[in-house]
Amino acid sequence: MLLNQIPKNPLQLFKFSQTPSLQNPFDQNYRNLCLLLQTLTSSRSLSKGQQLHAHVIKSGVQYIALLSNHLINFYSKCSLPFLSLQVFDEIPHRPCATSWSSLISSFAQNNLPLLSLDAFRRLLRSGILPDDHIFPSATKSCATLSAHQLGRSVHSIAVKTGFDSDVFVASSLVDMYAKCNEIVDARKLFDEMPVRNVVSWSGMIYGYAQMGQDEEALRLFQQALAAELDVNDFTFSSVLRVCGHLTLLELGSQVHCLCVKTSFDSSSFVCSSLISLYSKCGVVEEAYRVFDEMPERNLGAWNSMLIACAQHGRTQRAFELFRQMKGVGIPPNFITFLCLLSACSHAGLVEEGEYYFGLMSEHGIEPGANHYACIVDLLGRAGKLREAVAFIEKMPMEPTESIWGALLTGCRIHGDTQTATFAAEKLFELGSSSSGAHMLLSNAYAAAGKWVEAARTRKMMRDRGVRKETGLSWVEEGNRVHTFASGDRSHPLTEGIYQKLAELGEEMERAGYIADTSSVLRDLDSEEKKRVVGYHSERLAIAFGLISFPPDRPIRVMKNLRVCSDCHTAIKFVSKCASRIIILRDNNRFHRFEGGVCSCGDYW
Repeated sequence: MLLNQIPKNPLQLFKFSQTPSLQNPFDQNYRNLCLLLQTLTSSRSLSKGQQLHAHVIKSGVQYIALLSNHLINFYSKCSLPFLSLQVFDEIPHRPCATSWSSLISSFAQNNLPLLSLDAFRRLLRSGILPDDHIFPSATKSCATLSAHQLGRSVHSIAVKTGFDSDVFVASSLVDMYAKCNEIVDARKLFDEMPVRNVVSWSGMIYGYAQMGQDEEALRLFQQALAAELDVNDFTFSSVLRVCGHLTLLELGSQVHCLCVKTSFDSSSFVCSSLISLYSKCGVVEEAYRVFDEMPERNLGAWNSMLIACAQHGRTQRAFELFRQMKGVGIPPNFITFLCLLSACSHAGLVEEGEYYFGLMSEHGIEPGANHYACIVDLLGRAGKLREAVAFIEKMPMEPTESIWGALLTGCRIHGDTQTATFAAEKLFELGSSSSGAHMLLSNAYAAAGKWVEAARTRKMMRDRGVRKETGLSWVEEGNRVHTFASGDRSHPLTEGIYQKLAELGEEMERAGYIADTSSVLRDLDSEEKKRVVGYHSERLAIAFGLISFPPDRPIRVMKNLRVCSDCHTAIKFVSKCASRIIILRDNNRFHRFEGGVCSCGDYW
């Protein structure tokens, strides 16, 4: 192997160059040097590659275009794009299209899109036409910048030069439009392609997933599999994220099996998506298993696991993961601290939250609006509403809707109607039309027994044309999702569901359950209030699970709104009386009920 001919001491290179040419292994055909550079590029052997570069310069063969191109690629793969530029600038003759392609690709692959596009402009000014290798790098840079108008210009050049019909160029254009949220343009180009490859299919699937058009993303994935397309880790990652967003555990598990069969289960992108999938579907133990079995963990995988710990109330595990992450030399980013602050908020750990907020500056990270919102949420949930207001007043930025919303949530929990009114007014000044803000204010009034003010708030909602979001709960059975609304009687098993609720009600009362109707916003008599809370959507979903699922299977229920205090208490009794594990995800976190106890410790 030529690789073994490189000495460990760089000085030996110069010693070799002084020996007779017949005995010097580096004085062979320059193509051998190119092959050796390719090997070093594949192995990312920076030190040996630089030694070889020194020999190329000393031998005076750096003027050979092919060698220069290989050197540009070598430094690009070693994440040193500016050394690629130096090699390019030292080419003694007019750079050819391949040299330009190598440079543009070097900037694009190393997340320097502006420099990549600047090199693309310089290429055009030099009179050289881009080819099927240059266009994909240019479109990738446009996608990174979300610059679809600039992407259209690149597309126009591709049409004028006839490269728009090339499968690689067309696929890169589809991918660019999809990542710029120009899904209509992406689909039009995709449908017009006579031949499609994995990049075009993956780009479309990612685009639909990013736009929230999950069903279309899954439909395209099914078509790609039917066409026997060799999908890649990017495709799997996008589909798994769709499954996680829709909480389709069964389908996500099937896709996981496909990943294993195609050996993509070791991809960091796929593993991060799998962690997110299992976490969002309430199977955090499986998320741990995927994380523990990863051969190599990148920052995305660590953050995915931290998010899972925060959502499931595994606060101490989140802190331990952060320590491990620093121990292996992975630098945290703004998402990392957002996860840690969220975990502190879920557990009411004010001192720890303030510690991690202060730690951000030590890592050179400027807190954003979401970090400030987490601290306000942490203080508000802990009942430190005055401190939360003081914190907002000292912020170096204008408070956002999420920040005032976090304060309003704390006011609702602790019944502080005065501060709630103040926070709501600030929200409405920002032009918020969120039904959540109105409902939080109404709830705060209702919790304090101020029914007139609560009714006035609901009337204000109607006058502004704001509609309350319908509370829904859903549970997956096989490949079917069963959705329930409060008091719903449309399900085919309605009779059995309500019968089960009646049986549970009697058993729960014997066990000591007393209905808490404080969450009912309407001024009704006590019996009517009991009926209202007794048929909330999550209870219907749980009753369906009890009559439909095997006794040893946990019941996993997803909900789009916060679980009320009475339902939270009732589900604890259900888990004890029915001897079942019930996992409920509301719009804030996961609750795991087992043996009459909830994992949140009644703090949510």
